[in-house]
Amino acid sequence: MEYIWIYLLVVNVLAFFIYGDDKARARRGVWRISERTLILMALIGGSMGALFGMAVFHHKTRHKKFTIGVPFILALQVLIGAMLFFEHL
Repeated sequence: MEYIWIYLLVVNVLAFFIYGDDKARARRGVWRISERTLILMALIGGSMGALFGMAVFHHKTRHKKFTIGVPFILALQVLIGAMLFFEHL
Protein backbone atom coordinates (compact mmCIF):
# COMPACT_ATOMS: atom_id res chain seq x y z
CA MET A 1 0.00 0.00 0.00
CA GLU A 2 2.84 2.40 0.73
CA TYR A 3 4.04 2.01 -2.87
CA ILE A 4 0.77 3.49 -4.09
CA TRP A 5 1.28 6.58 -1.91
CA ILE A 6 4.88 6.97 -3.13
CA TYR A 7 3.72 6.61 -6.74
CA LEU A 8 0.96 9.20 -6.26
CA LEU A 9 3.36 11.63 -4.60
CA VAL A 10 5.92 11.31 -7.40
CA VAL A 11 3.42 11.55 -10.27
CA ASN A 12 1.68 14.58 -8.72
CA VAL A 13 4.94 16.45 -8.09
CA LEU A 14 6.00 15.62 -11.64
CA ALA A 15 2.67 16.81 -13.08
CA PHE A 16 2.95 20.08 -11.14
CA PHE A 17 6.42 20.79 -12.49
CA ILE A 18 5.49 19.75 -16.04
CA TYR A 19 2.63 22.26 -16.03
CA GLY A 20 5.03 24.92 -14.74
CA ASP A 21 7.63 24.03 -17.36
CA ASP A 22 5.07 24.23 -20.15
CA LYS A 23 3.98 27.68 -18.94
CA ALA A 24 7.61 28.82 -18.93
CA ARG A 25 8.06 27.45 -22.44
CA ALA A 26 4.93 29.29 -23.59
CA ARG A 27 6.33 32.57 -22.28
CA ARG A 28 9.64 32.00 -24.04
CA GLY A 29 7.91 31.01 -27.29
CA VAL A 30 9.76 27.70 -27.59
CA TRP A 31 8.68 24.08 -28.20
CA ARG A 32 5.77 23.15 -25.91
CA ILE A 33 4.68 20.06 -24.06
CA SER A 34 1.65 18.60 -25.85
CA GLU A 35 -1.82 18.95 -24.38
CA ARG A 36 -2.09 15.18 -24.71
CA THR A 37 0.87 14.74 -22.36
CA LEU A 38 -0.53 17.25 -19.88
CA ILE A 39 -3.89 15.44 -19.77
CA LEU A 40 -2.11 12.07 -19.60
CA MET A 41 -0.27 13.22 -16.48
CA ALA A 42 -3.64 13.82 -14.82
CA LEU A 43 -4.99 10.47 -16.03
CA ILE A 44 -2.11 8.42 -14.63
CA GLY A 45 -2.72 9.76 -11.14
CA GLY A 46 -1.30 13.27 -11.25
CA SER A 47 -4.61 15.10 -11.34
CA MET A 48 -4.04 16.91 -8.03
CA GLY A 49 -0.60 18.10 -9.14
CA ALA A 50 -2.01 19.12 -12.52
CA LEU A 51 -4.78 21.11 -10.85
CA PHE A 52 -2.31 22.84 -8.51
CA GLY A 53 -0.04 23.53 -11.47
CA MET A 54 -2.91 25.10 -13.35
CA ALA A 55 -3.73 27.31 -10.35
CA VAL A 56 -0.19 28.30 -9.36
CA PHE A 57 1.12 28.94 -12.88
CA HIS A 58 -2.21 30.21 -14.28
CA HIS A 59 -1.78 27.71 -17.08
CA LYS A 60 -4.47 26.22 -19.31
CA THR A 61 -7.14 28.03 -17.30
CA ARG A 62 -8.97 29.20 -20.43
CA HIS A 63 -9.29 25.75 -21.97
CA LYS A 64 -12.43 23.80 -21.05
CA LYS A 65 -10.57 20.57 -21.76
CA PHE A 66 -8.45 21.42 -18.73
CA THR A 67 -10.76 23.49 -16.50
CA ILE A 68 -13.46 20.83 -16.67
CA GLY A 69 -11.41 17.77 -17.60
CA VAL A 70 -8.74 17.82 -14.89
CA PRO A 71 -11.19 18.36 -11.98
CA PHE A 72 -13.42 15.63 -13.48
CA ILE A 73 -10.46 13.24 -13.64
CA LEU A 74 -9.60 14.10 -10.02
CA ALA A 75 -13.20 13.48 -8.90
CA LEU A 76 -13.22 10.09 -10.65
CA GLN A 77 -9.91 9.14 -9.07
CA VAL A 78 -11.13 10.14 -5.60
CA LEU A 79 -14.35 8.16 -6.15
CA ILE A 80 -12.45 5.07 -7.29
CA GLY A 81 -10.03 5.43 -4.36
CA ALA A 82 -12.90 5.72 -1.90
CA MET A 83 -14.63 2.67 -3.38
CA LEU A 84 -11.45 0.62 -3.10
CA PHE A 85 -10.84 1.83 0.44
CA PHE A 86 -14.34 1.00 1.67
CA GLU A 87 -14.32 -2.31 -0.15
CA HIS A 88 -11.40 -3.44 2.02
CA LEU A 89 -12.99 -2.47 5.35
